[in-house]
Amino acid sequence: MTFVELLITRLQKLIVLALAGMLAVVVVLSTVHLGVLIGEEVWKPPRGLIPVQGLLEIFGYFLLVLIGVELLETLKAYIRKDVIHVRVVLEVALIAMARKVIIEEPNTVSSLTLLGIASLILALAIAFYFERQAKRESVHT
Repeated sequence: MTFVELLITRLQKLIVLALAGMLAVVVVLSTVHLGVLIGEEVWKPPRGLIPVQGLLEIFGYFLLVLIGVELLETLKAYIRKDVIHVRVVLEVALIAMARKVIIEEPNTVSSLTLLGIASLILALAIAFYFERQAKRESVHT
Protein backbone atom coordinates (compact mmCIF):
# COMPACT_ATOMS: atom_id res chain seq x y z
CA MET A 1 0.00 0.00 0.00
CA THR A 2 1.41 3.36 -1.00
CA PHE A 3 1.69 6.32 1.33
CA VAL A 4 -1.23 8.10 -0.39
CA GLU A 5 -3.47 5.03 -0.10
CA LEU A 6 -2.56 4.66 3.56
CA LEU A 7 -3.29 8.33 4.19
CA ILE A 8 -6.66 8.12 2.44
CA THR A 9 -7.56 4.95 4.37
CA ARG A 10 -6.74 6.58 7.71
CA LEU A 11 -8.61 9.73 6.75
CA GLN A 12 -11.59 7.62 5.74
CA LYS A 13 -11.53 5.82 9.12
CA LEU A 14 -11.33 9.15 10.93
CA ILE A 15 -14.31 10.49 9.01
CA VAL A 16 -16.35 7.35 9.73
CA LEU A 17 -15.47 7.61 13.44
CA ALA A 18 -16.54 11.26 13.45
CA LEU A 19 -19.79 10.35 11.70
CA ALA A 20 -20.42 7.55 14.20
CA GLY A 21 -19.84 9.93 17.09
CA MET A 22 -22.18 12.55 15.68
CA LEU A 23 -24.81 9.93 14.87
CA ALA A 24 -24.55 8.57 18.43
CA VAL A 25 -25.22 12.05 19.80
CA VAL A 26 -28.22 12.44 17.48
CA VAL A 27 -29.61 9.02 18.47
CA VAL A 28 -29.25 9.79 22.19
CA LEU A 29 -30.92 13.19 21.81
CA SER A 30 -33.66 11.67 19.65
CA THR A 31 -34.30 8.99 22.26
CA VAL A 32 -34.64 11.65 24.94
CA HIS A 33 -36.98 13.61 22.68
CA LEU A 34 -39.05 10.46 22.08
CA GLY A 35 -39.34 9.97 25.85
CA VAL A 36 -40.51 13.56 26.26
CA LEU A 37 -42.99 13.11 23.39
CA ILE A 38 -44.44 9.99 25.03
CA GLY A 39 -44.65 11.76 28.38
CA GLU A 40 -46.47 14.72 26.82
CA GLU A 41 -48.94 12.47 25.02
CA VAL A 42 -49.66 10.47 28.18
CA TRP A 43 -50.03 13.64 30.27
CA LYS A 44 -52.50 15.33 27.90
CA PRO A 45 -56.17 14.98 28.86
CA PRO A 46 -57.55 12.38 29.05
CA ARG A 47 -54.48 11.34 31.05
CA GLY A 48 -53.08 7.91 30.34
CA LEU A 49 -54.75 7.60 26.95
CA ILE A 50 -52.95 8.40 23.72
CA PRO A 51 -55.10 9.35 20.73
CA VAL A 52 -54.53 7.63 17.40
CA GLN A 53 -52.77 10.67 15.88
CA GLY A 54 -50.42 10.77 18.87
CA LEU A 55 -49.71 7.05 18.50
CA LEU A 56 -48.90 7.47 14.82
CA GLU A 57 -46.51 10.31 15.66
CA ILE A 58 -44.86 8.26 18.43
CA PHE A 59 -44.52 5.15 16.26
CA GLY A 60 -43.07 7.19 13.40
CA TYR A 61 -40.55 8.83 15.71
CA PHE A 62 -39.75 5.48 17.36
CA LEU A 63 -38.93 3.98 13.97
CA LEU A 64 -36.84 7.03 13.13
CA VAL A 65 -34.74 6.44 16.27
CA LEU A 66 -34.50 2.75 15.35
CA ILE A 67 -33.17 3.75 11.91
CA GLY A 68 -30.49 5.78 13.67
CA VAL A 69 -29.54 2.78 15.80
CA GLU A 70 -29.30 0.57 12.71
CA LEU A 71 -27.16 3.17 10.96
CA LEU A 72 -24.86 3.13 13.99
CA GLU A 73 -24.65 -0.65 13.59
CA THR A 74 -23.69 -0.18 9.95
CA LEU A 75 -20.95 2.30 10.84
CA LYS A 76 -19.69 0.02 13.62
CA ALA A 77 -19.43 -2.90 11.20
CA TYR A 78 -17.64 -0.69 8.71
CA ILE A 79 -15.13 0.47 11.34
CA ARG A 80 -14.43 -3.12 12.43
CA LYS A 81 -14.20 -4.87 9.09
CA ASP A 82 -14.12 -2.19 6.37
CA VAL A 83 -17.28 -3.65 4.85
CA ILE A 84 -20.87 -2.56 4.71
CA HIS A 85 -23.19 -5.41 5.68
CA VAL A 86 -25.95 -5.75 3.12
CA ARG A 87 -28.31 -7.21 5.73
CA VAL A 88 -28.06 -4.11 7.94
CA VAL A 89 -28.62 -1.77 5.00
CA LEU A 90 -31.67 -3.77 3.95
CA GLU A 91 -32.98 -3.68 7.53
CA VAL A 92 -32.59 0.10 7.64
CA ALA A 93 -34.42 0.41 4.31
CA LEU A 94 -37.25 -1.87 5.49
CA ILE A 95 -37.61 0.09 8.74
CA ALA A 96 -37.66 3.36 6.77
CA MET A 97 -40.39 2.03 4.50
CA ALA A 98 -42.38 0.75 7.52
CA ARG A 99 -42.09 4.23 9.02
CA LYS A 100 -43.33 5.75 5.77
CA VAL A 101 -46.34 3.44 5.76
CA ILE A 102 -47.16 4.24 9.39
CA ILE A 103 -46.96 8.02 9.11
CA GLU A 104 -48.53 8.33 5.64
CA GLU A 105 -52.17 9.33 5.40
CA PRO A 106 -53.67 6.99 2.76
CA ASN A 107 -56.37 9.53 1.84
CA THR A 108 -53.83 12.19 0.87
CA VAL A 109 -51.54 9.99 -1.23
CA SER A 110 -52.19 8.88 -4.77
CA SER A 111 -52.80 5.21 -5.43
CA LEU A 112 -49.76 5.16 -7.71
CA THR A 113 -47.55 6.34 -4.83
CA LEU A 114 -49.01 3.66 -2.55
CA LEU A 115 -48.33 1.07 -5.26
CA GLY A 116 -44.75 2.33 -5.52
CA ILE A 117 -44.27 2.04 -1.75
CA ALA A 118 -45.68 -1.48 -1.80
CA SER A 119 -43.35 -2.39 -4.67
CA LEU A 120 -40.34 -1.03 -2.80
CA ILE A 121 -41.26 -3.01 0.32
CA LEU A 122 -41.70 -6.18 -1.75
CA ALA A 123 -38.36 -5.65 -3.50
CA LEU A 124 -36.60 -5.05 -0.18
CA ALA A 125 -38.23 -8.11 1.38
CA ILE A 126 -37.14 -10.28 -1.57
CA ALA A 127 -33.60 -8.90 -1.38
CA PHE A 128 -33.54 -9.53 2.38
CA TYR A 129 -34.75 -13.11 1.83
CA PHE A 130 -32.08 -13.82 -0.78
CA GLU A 131 -29.38 -12.25 1.38
CA ARG A 132 -30.35 -14.52 4.27
CA GLN A 133 -30.45 -17.56 1.97
CA ALA A 134 -26.98 -16.74 0.64
CA LYS A 135 -25.68 -16.38 4.19
CA ARG A 136 -27.18 -19.76 5.19
CA GLU A 137 -25.62 -21.44 2.17
CA SER A 138 -22.22 -19.94 2.90
CA VAL A 139 -22.41 -21.20 6.51
CA HIS A 140 -23.32 -24.75 5.43
CA THR A 141 -20.60 -25.05 2.79
